[in-house]
Amino acid sequence: MPCFIVLNLLLIYLSNFASTSTAFFGLVKINNVESNNTKILVDSGVSLKKLTSALSSNDISISDIDAVIVTHEHSDHVQSLGMLSSKYNIPVYANEKTWDAIPKQRERIDNINQKTFKSYEKFEIGDLTVDPFSIPHDAADPCGFNIINNNDKISIATDIGHMTNSIINKLDGSSFILLESNYDPEILKSGKYPYYLKTRILGPNGHLPNEMAGKTIAYLSKGSLQEVMLGHLSKENNFPELAYQTVIEELISKNFDENSIRVSVANRNEPSKLVTVS
Repeated sequence: MPCFIVLNLLLIYLSNFASTSTAFFGLVKINNVESNNTKILVDSGVSLKKLTSALSSNDISISDIDAVIVTHEHSDHVQSLGMLSSKYNIPVYANEKTWDAIPKQRERIDNINQKTFKSYEKFEIGDLTVDPFSIPHDAADPCGFNIINNNDKISIATDIGHMTNSIINKLDGSSFILLESNYDPEILKSGKYPYYLKTRILGPNGHLPNEMAGKTIAYLSKGSLQEVMLGHLSKENNFPELAYQTVIEELISKNFDENSIRVSVANRNEPSKLVTVS
């Protein structure tokens, strides 16, 4: 049975992900993963109104969400978290340090709905397995996620200051990856951002540039990877066309057929066309 993924209002059809599974991910941050019995939202970094509208445009009721899993505490990931949980009585899963970093959001969430996971241990939500993994970012204890149903896996990996072997190992074997491709270094360096912000983004706990996203995809293309969605693009320091072209050129430079893996870019503002991963 099919699986659907929504990234930033982008709808993807994964025909082989898992029996009767549906998934919705989002970059900033509309993410939902659904199986026959379980619907998971990954982060809640937009207003509740926008989140509700986005899900409704894909015939998903926000009240049907079974849980929210949180990558880290930055506002573009947790903006409506407390309101969402309190209004719809939805459990929220975060690691301990992330909970400690969001006291204002936490105080709105009932104690019974505050669930804590460890970033190195798998946990179950309904019939889905969530496999969190640590990522280098300037947050309390940030993580990415693998979502697993039976032997099939899809992954979310954004807000990554630099790529590591441990992240590569976690992403290996995924059929679909939402991967950060945040900035072009030359645009960033010559842009209007203040020096401290440029240093933060370029640093080891900042964000992933286009070229490294391309190198990561080229390496993982040796496995079962079918589709990559480039996400978390900087509005000021990147362009969708540039991110895409940089990744494709990196694939070509490694002697891979750029048509062997589908590469697309998450749209920040509107629902996408249906994309199929067979």
